[in-house]
Amino acid sequence: MKNLSGSQSIERVAPLSARSLQALIRTMRPRQWIKNIFVFAAIAFSEGRLWYTEPVQLLRVIGAFIAFCMAASAIYLINDLVDIEKDRAHPKKRHRPLAAGILSPTLAMVTAAILIIAVFPFAFWLDGDLDFMLVLAIYIAVQGFLYSYWLKNVVIFDILIIAAGFILRAVAGAVVIDIVITPWLIVCMGLLALFLGIGKRRHELKLLEDGAGNHRRILDEYSIPLLDQMQAIVTASIVMAYSMTAFSAPVAPQEPFPMLMITIPFVVYAIFRYLYLIHQRDGGGAPEDLVLQDRPLALSIVLWGVTVLGVLVLFPS
Repeated sequence: MKNLSGSQSIERVAPLSARSLQALIRTMRPRQWIKNIFVFAAIAFSEGRLWYTEPVQLLRVIGAFIAFCMAASAIYLINDLVDIEKDRAHPKKRHRPLAAGILSPTLAMVTAAILIIAVFPFAFWLDGDLDFMLVLAIYIAVQGFLYSYWLKNVVIFDILIIAAGFILRAVAGAVVIDIVITPWLIVCMGLLALFLGIGKRRHELKLLEDGAGNHRRILDEYSIPLLDQMQAIVTASIVMAYSMTAFSAPVAPQEPFPMLMITIPFVVYAIFRYLYLIHQRDGGGAPEDLVLQDRPLALSIVLWGVTVLGVLVLFPS
């Protein structure tokens, strides 16, 4: 009976351990690592060596992608720890492991600390100097601490800080391989992040309606008409900024015309498709889900990527 009792005890503990691990991985948000693909933007649109002539540089950017995934997961853990009570008032976020009581706050805190501590030696190994580490440190400080504890509650800044995170990703991708990033690319990344952030705020307002302020106090400072007006301005600006990025990209040939301009229709369609999903399908709460689940949107992004790579490989500058 003692052995039987012991085996029963093991059977009880193992599923709990597996459940905690599963909950921890969910809270680290691997689905949202897709956002870190912005670190690859500098290779395509900035001055410097191309990925296919020096594959080592591509490996370093892949390493930067991994570093940002580690940092982002730590930030998600910190953010969910800060927002446990607020998430419990949200119809969807209340099912998050920390808010639902499935994941131990102590385990989440320790994991976040380990990820942050481990990512800096890895970043130094990638770059060999302090530049990439500095960008990564700014990203963690701004997104993980300033945003989570303060700026998420400051109107307008809560959206601007999200945009800053995407800009830092693009800058990091250039820094890790020591190339110059074009100003138009920085503007384009920032505007795209604003576009996604405004769409997310709009989705939250529409989903929560009169109870929006109970979940996040800052939502009381916004209205759907205001966000729609902001989004209209940003949408037009994205198209112009990306067009200028494509026209001036130094890695693509400019004769007989700027070759990357053929990618503009894919960007315009993707932006319009995303607006359609926000306004007609009530999407936008999780941009990564829209990209992964909506086939026309995903196809337009894939075709854009294939076309960019085709231009760079077939028509080197």
